Amino acid sequence: MQADNAIVATDLMPSSPADTTELIGEQRYSASQKSLKICLLGYRSQPYGGGQGIYIKYLSKALVDAGHQVDVISGQPYPHIDPRVNLIKMPGMNLFETGLGSLRPHHLMSMTNIIEWTGKLTGAFSEPHCFGRRVFKYLKRYGRHYDIIHDNQCLSWGMLKLQKQRFPLVSTIHHPITSDLQIALNAASDWKERLLIRRWHSFLTMQKKVSRQLDNVVTVSQRSRQDIAHAFDIPADRINLVYNGIDTAEFRPMPEVARKPFRIMATASADAPLKGVRYLLEALAILAIEYPAIELLLVGQPQTGGDTEALIRKLQLHDRIRCVSGISTEQLVTYYAEAQLVVVPSVYEGFGLPAGEAMACGVAVVSTDGGALPEVVGDAGIQVPVKDGAAIARAVAVLLNDDLKRERLALAGRNRIEALFCWTKAASQMTDYYQQVLGKATVNADG
Repeated sequence: MQADNAIVATDLMPSSPADTTELIGEQRYSASQKSLKICLLGYRSQPYGGGQGIYIKYLSKALVDAGHQVDVISGQPYPHIDPRVNLIKMPGMNLFETGLGSLRPHHLMSMTNIIEWTGKLTGAFSEPHCFGRRVFKYLKRYGRHYDIIHDNQCLSWGMLKLQKQRFPLVSTIHHPITSDLQIALNAASDWKERLLIRRWHSFLTMQKKVSRQLDNVVTVSQRSRQDIAHAFDIPADRINLVYNGIDTAEFRPMPEVARKPFRIMATASADAPLKGVRYLLEALAILAIEYPAIELLLVGQPQTGGDTEALIRKLQLHDRIRCVSGISTEQLVTYYAEAQLVVVPSVYEGFGLPAGEAMACGVAVVSTDGGALPEVVGDAGIQVPVKDGAAIARAVAVLLNDDLKRERLALAGRNRIEALFCWTKAASQMTDYYQQVLGKATVNADG
């Protein structure tokens, strides 16, 4: 999807802003149609990496569908985007794939590279900071033709520099990473692990300070708005709300695909404590006693030697779990169609894309009440308390024993997503917010 419409930012350095706009997709709109030139920023945007990549993929497509011209500037791993969206690659050192040993003498000519390498060397996560430095340098020279710059939770010093240079900047905060930090600390086994976790999350100091100074912040759920306000000390009324969407054309029921008896499914980063996979595994061990044929399809790959792999071994669940990763959206939708039900065991979700996608596919959902999941699931699924494997097991058993209830929830879920959480609606609301930001910028400039 990205090869034909991708360019590398460094290749554009001799070009003018007009040259860059010519690389935008074929669809064009006149000024009378109020088409905006939008630049979406993502420091890592591959959809397999989590919700931020999914956000980039579908928001950019929905904005193009709404008649806007959209560029995505992204670091590695790069996003999967619609052919009409222009991808500008902003390569960093990509140390999580290449390793610390990939340092070469020419890297030392860039202070940003030095910061990224030494950060990784000392256990920090420097990508947001370094991406912000690179993107500021690029946009300062080539970005004045954009109507809106939309940052996808980079929240770096570079974003503040863009704002000070009077770029119309919008920043999405999906949820405060302070939640991830606290959950990871609670799950740590000793002080050494807690020290490493705190070092990894040291970028939060930057994000907190930057967020308080941003003029235009948007988030994806009521719960995230409350949590961001509390964690980052931002008044809640300064945070705009635009719910995420689900692509209901891609994520759809497939009645021609047969359900697999006793197949349950979950989509989660297997070793992230935030995603609650350990409680799903505990539930599976309980369910296996009553349902010998039960099996779990987990979209997520446990780390070799990690906690999840150890728990699978301890609970003797190897024969009941199939783990897949790096699959296409079409394959994911097929897996949803094969499942009798989907479990979302998360301890916290800023929105809850796995729940929304499953519901859009017409699959009954068992979900925790973590974070914003109640806003997404509503009464179209069964909700249980977080960190409660026994409660998950009871809810799954209810649905395995009641075909009619499963069918009712599957239909209710699809209807709820179509009514409340489609990307067309999200793009319309985001466009309205962009216009508010531009109107405010115009008033300030005139003043």
